[in-house]
Amino acid sequence: MAAERLVIVGGARTPFLRAATGFRRTSAADLARFAFVEALARCECDPAALDEVFLGCAGQPFDAQNLARVAALRAGVPERVPALTVHRNCASGMEALTQALLRVRAGDGGLFLVGGVEAMSRSPLVFSDRATSWFSRVARAKSPTARLAALAGARPAFLFRPRVALIDALTDPVSGMIMGQTAERLARDFALGREAQDAYALESHRRALAAQQAGRFAAEIAPAAGLDADDSVVAADNGVRAELTLAQLAKLKPYFDREWGTVTIGNSCQVTDGAVALVVGSERRVAELGLKPLGFLDAHAYVGLDPARMGLGPVHATAALLARTGRKLEEFDLVEINEAFAAQVLACLAAFQSDDFARRELGREQAVGELDHERVNVHGGAIALGHPPGATGLRLVLTALLELRRRQAKRALATLCVGGGQGAALALEAA
Repeated sequence: MAAERLVIVGGARTPFLRAATGFRRTSAADLARFAFVEALARCECDPAALDEVFLGCAGQPFDAQNLARVAALRAGVPERVPALTVHRNCASGMEALTQALLRVRAGDGGLFLVGGVEAMSRSPLVFSDRATSWFSRVARAKSPTARLAALAGARPAFLFRPRVALIDALTDPVSGMIMGQTAERLARDFALGREAQDAYALESHRRALAAQQAGRFAAEIAPAAGLDADDSVVAADNGVRAELTLAQLAKLKPYFDREWGTVTIGNSCQVTDGAVALVVGSERRVAELGLKPLGFLDAHAYVGLDPARMGLGPVHATAALLARTGRKLEEFDLVEINEAFAAQVLACLAAFQSDDFARRELGREQAVGELDHERVNVHGGAIALGHPPGATGLRLVLTALLELRRRQAKRALATLCVGGGQGAALALEAA
């Protein structure tokens, strides 16, 4: 008997905005709240019908413990509906979605609100242990004399040498490598030159620009007003560069390996703020409520791999997904693969079609398959649109399902690499 599918009714997302721009003062809770409200409205779903809320976030904010619960209540979800925050780095949004699938298959609920969010602009500065110990001594001082004595222990370095939490978050403590360094390793492993990476990055921007101009993103983006303490309306992703050229990309210096590197800020994903939300449920419950399905989550796979080569996660996860479902790569009409780095995507494309890689790394006799670039990231990817880690996985799902509907196609694969050495892959079907 086939396992039950998860129905994806529909959803919405905020525009994805470069960090330190339009959402620089907006909290993760408010971004998620906005996406929740818009998804419920677009799906014509009564929040009182929900059984649970799941929200993925990689950079958990210190001021909103159980972020899912905070955002859900602010979005008008009834108090009786529980909420759970999940974290799987860049696959956090996908994890929220697959949590709903597992609940449905376990018979534990029939309708869910799932989301993913990241407010990278709000990533804090972290003071050293010496500085925090000094702050603690000042706070614990019980008399003016004791407080003056504690204050006298201040050192300029306490204030002028904080760690940037975002840098720490993007660095894998096991391999000791920041994510861009793992991309440099893949560039060397697969002999990927700077020119090929820049050309891929330019194509991402060109495809995203074409999609914007054709109104393709209107079905997924909810124009945001008043989120950043003013009344301005933001209706589009702001990372897409209309005038970008190869010559401009070629002028950028390598960022992660200054001497020999090929990975630049131009051929890497953008640091971004944003949120995505979907209404999902069991086929029976969705039919009972008269909701109209957009598509289905049929199967999923999460895998682990070498943290130093985490960018190959889509290949490992897709191979596991195909083994689990009995499908072939060519059966997917569309593929959404997160563009963490151009080098990472190009390495995946090479590894997908390599018999040697399949035997050496995947335990397969033959390559996973060849991906036609014309069906991969047809509207661009994170290099142009941005990558809020907790939200990206669901953005891939929503974009893929909407494009399947537009093309009247059947199947899509959504996959991404995960910091720390994991991969995720989802098999989607159009309704």
